[in-house]
Amino acid sequence: MTGPDVVDPTAYRPRRSVLYMPASNERALEKAKSLAVDALILDLEDAVAPDAKDTARDNACAAARSGEYGRREIAIRVNGIGTQWHEADLPAACAAGPDAVVVPKIGSGDEVRALVAAMEAAGAPARTALWAMVETPRAMLHCEEIAGASDRLTVLVMGTNDLAKELHAEHVPGRAPLLTGLSLCLLAARATGTVILDGVYNDVQDGEGFAAECVQGRRLGFDGKTLIHPGQVDACNAAFAPSAAAVEDARAVLAAWEAGAGAGVVTLNGRLVESLHVETAQRVLAIHEAISALTED
Repeated sequence: MTGPDVVDPTAYRPRRSVLYMPASNERALEKAKSLAVDALILDLEDAVAPDAKDTARDNACAAARSGEYGRREIAIRVNGIGTQWHEADLPAACAAGPDAVVVPKIGSGDEVRALVAAMEAAGAPARTALWAMVETPRAMLHCEEIAGASDRLTVLVMGTNDLAKELHAEHVPGRAPLLTGLSLCLLAARATGTVILDGVYNDVQDGEGFAAECVQGRRLGFDGKTLIHPGQVDACNAAFAPSAAAVEDARAVLAAWEAGAGAGVVTLNGRLVESLHVETAQRVLAIHEAISALTED
């Protein structure tokens, strides 16, 4: 495989479904061990009441250390910079050694660099990445700076609820008020080689609306979506995986390209096939193979 957008199947990690779980809820943490999610964000922030913050921190760190979540990626979302809990949350999370530490409301590259320095000072293992939540107009306008500030930052997480609040916008089907911000962050992610996750869907009873938003997110280019309820997992996994038709078409593109090597012009069912189509096909198959490997575990 060649080209900047091609996924190495040995490095690619599916993040179709990324579920927030309140770390203060021990039953929820136990249930998460059996869910078909690609990743879990053990939450110390919005989902946790102030008087449960210490308990949530202890629970999340114990869960990250436990090794009981199988192939699921484990991230801990700490309380934001400047809150009364942040200075206790960050070193505790780093010491627990999760796959990632998620920090809300990041607004600049300087904040990223300061967080990375704090993580290193707290002894975070090299494998513990930083995931930055981008959820304000300032973050949208500085997203490339944020995404490119450190190699330790590997994932951008859209905070669409806060973004709508800051914009004085409404949540409507199709998300027209948010599309400019979403698109700016997608551009920044692709420009810097950073994974990007779509925001949550609030109505857990609206399966049709949720499925439509998953499809929209995939079409826009998101790598996966953050979730707030276990009932959203299956639809999300399906939406962000290549369909059987897409996999079949990718294989056909590669076969046509190989068969036409040296011909100058290659076509498939009347469609012109160029090297960029080959790279896209390789990426589809790499994602498919990585997801298939999960089901075999």
